[in-house]
Amino acid sequence: MENVFIMDHPLIQHKISMLRDYQTGTNEFRKLVEEIAVLMGYEAFRDLPMEEVEVTTPIETCKTPMISGKKLAVVPILRAGLGMVNGILTLVPSAKVGHIGLYRDPETHEPREYYCKLPESIGQRLVTVVDPMLATGGSAVAAIDFIKERGGKQIKFLCIIGAPEGIKRLREAHPDVQIYCGHVDRELNANAYICPGLGDAGDRIFGTK
Repeated sequence: MENVFIMDHPLIQHKISMLRDYQTGTNEFRKLVEEIAVLMGYEAFRDLPMEEVEVTTPIETCKTPMISGKKLAVVPILRAGLGMVNGILTLVPSAKVGHIGLYRDPETHEPREYYCKLPESIGQRLVTVVDPMLATGGSAVAAIDFIKERGGKQIKFLCIIGAPEGIKRLREAHPDVQIYCGHVDRELNANAYICPGLGDAGDRIFGTK
């Protein structure tokens, strides 16, 4: 699928399997989400623009490549997306962090916004939206709608587990957005939970029920 990148690296797949286990406790779950975000970000940022700069080594002066000043922003979809932020910041410590708060209507399963705060100059930044789960796709589509309404242009979406329904919906709504997914699961159940999935990512990251 064009613009959809499945992260089939053995380390990512191994850590996702550990996430799925219902016996994995909160502390370990949180660490695994962060580690997976680092590994996924490493691949997602493969196309960052580079420029040659002059550096003086202990031996001599040379031209060497560095990222060419591209401003980055990471925007978690609250609350589960917060678990992936530190992983991205490990790779790009200078990135600004925004937040989009959505909750899922229990009747319609559609997203409702309750908070949106984005870094300034969002139109000049590469925006990486993070959420561990891409289920119906409603929250991802809504979050990217908000970012585009506020001037965002270059956007990537990172999720650890995606349902085919959510990937299809996000691709159709925002064909210009690159989607990076750790694993595509079988389907959504009647309650719009991903199967086999890993349960409620937010509850498992923050130890709530």
